[in-house]
Amino acid sequence: MTELYSAHPAMFKNRPFSFILSILLIPAFGLGILILLVWYLRCKSSRLIVNEKEILFEEGLLSKSRSEITLSSVRTVKVEQSFVNRIFGVGTIELYTAGDTPEIIAHGMPDPNKIRDII
Repeated sequence: MTELYSAHPAMFKNRPFSFILSILLIPAFGLGILILLVWYLRCKSSRLIVNEKEILFEEGLLSKSRSEITLSSVRTVKVEQSFVNRIFGVGTIELYTAGDTPEIIAHGMPDPNKIRDII
């Protein structure tokens, strides 16, 4: 199957002020490096994949959680972006199938409107 979209959450674009603060904390006993390392691992342990038939969302580094939704069962795609998120082109994607609770919530995804258009 052809992947129409595949991405990990953006690190810097999602929280630019936290990134700058972490850089400033590097001289403080390497605390900034530890924060950046944990943050990097969290970003790389989540992935959203959209292909021709389904949407896959994987989370976790050592233990994995995987959600799969067929494109035909998606009823609502909600994109949330703050002002800063809109400037940097990232946002939160919420996918609803049935009911009031989202099946998938993906924070900090690059180009969220492209994902909405694909789905």
